[in-house]
Amino acid sequence: MWGLGLPFSNKFAIFDREDIMAARSDKPKDECGVIGIFGHAEASNIAYLGLYALQHRGQESAGIVVSNGRSLHMEKRMGLVADVFSEERLRHLQGEAAIGHVRYSTAGSSNLANAQPFMASYHQGSLALAHNGNLVNSTPLRAELEAAGAIFSSTSDSEVMVHLIARSSAASLLEGTIEALQQVRGAYSLVLMNEEELLGIRDPFGFRPLSLGKFKGGYALASETCAFDLIEAEFIRDVEPGEIVQINKEGVHSHFPFLPAKKRQCIFEYIYLARPDSFLFGHSVHQVRHRLGSQLGKEAPAQADLVVPVPDSGVYAALGYARQSGIPFEHGLIRNHYIGRTFIEPKQSIRHFGVKIKLNAVRQVLEGKRVVVVDDSIVRGTTSRKIVSMIKAAGAREVHLRISSPPIISPCYYGIDTPTRKELIASTHDTEEICRYLKADSLAYLSLEGMMEAVGEQDGFCLACFTGQYPISFHAQELAQLALFENA
Repeated sequence: MWGLGLPFSNKFAIFDREDIMAARSDKPKDECGVIGIFGHAEASNIAYLGLYALQHRGQESAGIVVSNGRSLHMEKRMGLVADVFSEERLRHLQGEAAIGHVRYSTAGSSNLANAQPFMASYHQGSLALAHNGNLVNSTPLRAELEAAGAIFSSTSDSEVMVHLIARSSAASLLEGTIEALQQVRGAYSLVLMNEEELLGIRDPFGFRPLSLGKFKGGYALASETCAFDLIEAEFIRDVEPGEIVQINKEGVHSHFPFLPAKKRQCIFEYIYLARPDSFLFGHSVHQVRHRLGSQLGKEAPAQADLVVPVPDSGVYAALGYARQSGIPFEHGLIRNHYIGRTFIEPKQSIRHFGVKIKLNAVRQVLEGKRVVVVDDSIVRGTTSRKIVSMIKAAGAREVHLRISSPPIISPCYYGIDTPTRKELIASTHDTEEICRYLKADSLAYLSLEGMMEAVGEQDGFCLACFTGQYPISFHAQELAQLALFENA
């Protein structure tokens, strides 16, 4: 196979998009995106548009559940939002309240059984749940539930919460949800609903984002505020860590039922995951990325002719670096935004095919130049190595790689799909060794202190991927399960 350095067959080969993505991946995967709508006559259509804006957070499956006040109805499929929801399918989803989900698998395999939202009937009626995050104690909880007779239809940790809520004897959805979530540990931003109300919830650490918005006659919840821009909802505020926002015909009610915890929001939302036009954790994403690049320019200057971003997530950091350094900014790498779902490689293998199908170097910009290439992160290093090679092949005299985050040395267990520790190049190699592997003329990362200065806050963020210090301590059984992930 071409993507793994193995001999290539003399026949044409067809690879699904997922195979290509896996072969050339060198970034943490976006986790999931959730949307909630209450009080809109076209709730399913609005949820669809919201998911469209959140597509960057998950590209494997999409789903919507709608309430007509008497019952819940669901449509979900594998694929992108535009592929999953036709006009006919949306017509089947009539009601004034809805929740939706786009998924990239972080816990549970990629198949329709794990697509969200999850919906269930129980003694109080019906409920539906969509989850962004990852539970660290789902395995022992699932074992307990199965021993008590629970039947699971998926391998997702999110379904554990559905069972816990459904088995509660509490008198309301709110009370049952509180009782269920007091048993789980980990990261969760949730939207869930029954026939009459919508709940939005963030875990006490606030790992994953969730925002509250308002439009005429109703309210919206979304993983990122860019969804509000598309559906013309006014951003009100972030849902607070440990808060449950309850939305029904009486309005919006706020509850704080959990023991307080030290806020640990995901710093990687700013670095890579969130869309730059979103506002989350109290800051503009694009402004934070610009400041990350500016700080990088202060810490790691280079003698060069051009600053070139790795699109798209490196663009704002590169602009900050260029402004700080006074070196001209140029688009020397062009991204193909229209990658289809199936690729056919010709009989003669193309070198670096996986990267070239996504990026192409502009020779007219790069030839004869000393180039600073700005990217947001390095994970395995395989893609960065191919990008450096591509730029040099386009005639660049020198390539100086600058990274607008510190080295990633530890995997994430809170909702981002990162490789295992042994696959993270910075966990086993220092910067000089990585530079030699990448065949760059120089390499520099942003310091941890510089990153926090650029964000504008010195505390309140999870830095585990950079420090190996996890905010949630793991029990022995959970550590054993995480070890399985590490050795997978």
